Amino acid sequence: MARTFERQSDLFNKSPQIVRDTDYFEQTIGKITTAEDLVSDRRLLRVALGAFGLQEDIDSRAFIRAILEGGTINEDSLANRLADDRYKQLAEAFAFADRPIPRTQLSAFGSEITEKFRRREFEVAVGDQDQSLRLALNARRELGDIAGDDAAEDTRWFRILGNTPLRRVFEVALGLPESFAQADLDRQLDEIKSRAARQLNIGSLSDLADTDVQEQLLRRFLLRDQMASINVQSSQSIALTLLQSVPPRS
Repeated sequence: MARTFERQSDLFNKSPQIVRDTDYFEQTIGKITTAEDLVSDRRLLRVALGAFGLQEDIDSRAFIRAILEGGTINEDSLANRLADDRYKQLAEAFAFADRPIPRTQLSAFGSEITEKFRRREFEVAVGDQDQSLRLALNARRELGDIAGDDAAEDTRWFRILGNTPLRRVFEVALGLPESFAQADLDRQLDEIKSRAARQLNIGSLSDLADTDVQEQLLRRFLLRDQMASINVQSSQSIALTLLQSVPPRS
């Protein structure tokens, strides 16, 4: 699966629109030194937001500017108060408020962001055709970061539970019931850790750095998701057949 996605991704990244957007960003971002500069350039902002999956905020310029100008060092900053961790990642990446010189001035910054942008855009394109594959691609990107995080084990699991797309992948892959989300958070933590240990044979989330373990998780997710879809379609077909067999009232 990984090799297939890589080939498709390479072709997608060579499309004219992606090439124009990423070339412009890499050539221009070094001139940007403030949050106001960034939000004032829609082409730059589109790539910046797209790199973090925030493309729907393209018209919320004041909101994005407030996040970027607030930074992440102050615990009361807007980025730290929002439940969605992507805004914090955005503010940290550009560091307009957190550093004397923003990261836009680093020579490798442009390529760092465009690489993220390409991956996210490919996920969106895949999702237009198959939402399950988009979730799988998103998980592949996120799992490496979580595996390499030096935070405590439970903290990393809570990160998964708080990330809706990634949580969905684990829930389906591990066969967790729909009622799982209604359980007490500590109980959710114990159950998902227990199932992951039994079904994926992992003792720690650091094991997810192994691509074979990642592939095992994603294959389980896609297979179970496909089976659930087939079951739903079969149930709908049976219901339709029963309805059609009911004789009309005279």
